Amino acid sequence: MSTASAEQFVEAYGMAARDSSGILSPFHFTWRANGDNDITIKILYCGICHTDLHLAKDEIGMTIYPLVPGHEVVGEVTKVGRNVNKFKVGDKAGVGCMVGSCRACESCKQDEENYCPEVVWIFNGQFPDGTRSYGGYANKIVIDEHFAVRLPEGLALDSAAPLLCGGITVYSPMRYYGLDRTGQHLGVVGLGGLGHLAVKFAKALGMKVTVISTSPKKKKEALERFGADNFLVSLDQEQMEGAKGTMDGIMDTVSAPHSFSPLTDLLKTNGKLILVGAPVPNPELPVFQLLMGRRLIGGSATGGIKETQEMIDFAAKHNISADIEVIPMDYVNTAFERLAKNDVKYRFVIDVANTFKPPS
Repeated sequence: MSTASAEQFVEAYGMAARDSSGILSPFHFTWRANGDNDITIKILYCGICHTDLHLAKDEIGMTIYPLVPGHEVVGEVTKVGRNVNKFKVGDKAGVGCMVGSCRACESCKQDEENYCPEVVWIFNGQFPDGTRSYGGYANKIVIDEHFAVRLPEGLALDSAAPLLCGGITVYSPMRYYGLDRTGQHLGVVGLGGLGHLAVKFAKALGMKVTVISTSPKKKKEALERFGADNFLVSLDQEQMEGAKGTMDGIMDTVSAPHSFSPLTDLLKTNGKLILVGAPVPNPELPVFQLLMGRRLIGGSATGGIKETQEMIDFAAKHNISADIEVIPMDYVNTAFERLAKNDVKYRFVIDVANTFKPPS
């Protein structure tokens, strides 16, 4: 008899949005039974990302309610299926944006499940059998072991949670676009949840880093707290003019509307402007600067499971973690309000295990 047939489902308890107000309230739901290839994870911490807020409020126009957000999950394995070999009970595990994919397409074969046409996102997704997926603002999750990563000993669990989205979002394009070599000059646009992690990973890779921001107030933090080498105020024309043609690449983490043209001018010949934020509406393409410098603009969205494990191991080796504010679950709606105002340094993390219990 399979593990799955011994139980019908797994009861779970979380915080869900019911409508576009985005207000979260307690919600009982079920996961599938722990199957032969599955692990059940008791959630200890879950990071809060802007995507959680956007989907809770249906700002992208694709939300299916009720919605349990959360895609930066850290927890402890409490059950394993009989075919599981990556984890044992008691191991610490992390879950990011994905909990399923077809495992057969070209992207999946290249360990890029995040680009699979049939990818199942950790929340607001649907499995092939029609059941819903729910995120990490909850007490437990059941997933195929393939979509979880091992957390190395010594990695602080609370500050590791944002790495499962924010960390891989900046790490993956550094590797793919070749912006990972000692001595290269990388610009980082924005010093928020993604930007501060981009600085940390780039410095660990031995790169020269310049933070580019509209706010002069962030200079001290960029240089002294995160170790950036230079700081540019993007609204200061003299500073921007002086930095033209000096950067091998730029990672743009900003989702607010802004022009790509002044950023493209900062690139050397063959330089790369990589977008990990999503400005709306789409900015105008600076075609002339691209042509005359053989430059490119590229994009990237999270990373595959193999690369996420590589990123976590790299972070542990180089003592990289997110700068966080830990909050109880009953503060999550206030955290959403603050996040909408960018009032956090630099990521919220929910202490799920210690502050959120199902009613007895």
